[in-house]
Amino acid sequence: MDTISRENNNMLPIAGILVGLVGVVLGGIALAQASKANRGVAEHQPRVDKVDAMESQVSSAAAAADKAAKDVRDLTRSTQEAFNAVGGKLGEFQTSITKIEDAMKKPVVAADKGGKKSGPAVAGPGEYLVKAGDGGTKIARTLGVSIQDLQAVNPGVNWNKLSVGQKLKVPAKK
Repeated sequence: MDTISRENNNMLPIAGILVGLVGVVLGGIALAQASKANRGVAEHQPRVDKVDAMESQVSSAAAAADKAAKDVRDLTRSTQEAFNAVGGKLGEFQTSITKIEDAMKKPVVAADKGGKKSGPAVAGPGEYLVKAGDGGTKIARTLGVSIQDLQAVNPGVNWNKLSVGQKLKVPAKK
């Protein structure tokens, strides 16, 4: 009797071979799938690169937007400070203008010989009280006399420097 032919029903080597064959088949399938996946990744790589480039551009744009926003805030602040400074000066000018306008509205007060003010200057009979904007020719025309007659009765008057409230003698009309 041959030892090999004796009922050797050991299926272990056959099962090992079958498992090996299944492993080889599964490995081949896995290799095919991995190759397919690598091709898919390679096809999508340009799109991934574009997304990376866009991400870089977006971050650059975001940084530029942040800088622009900061510049706008700084400009707004400095403009407000300038307006505040100008507003203060305008208020000072308005106060000064109001004081000047009030002074122009007040009647001219003549001084006594002692230097004390006695009240508003009033022209007496035969006198003319110089007003703002008056000149010799204008006064003569207002009074209906010639400039020569007006100058003749007021010999000490400097006609180039008339002052508001100054009294002039009025010549008699001919």
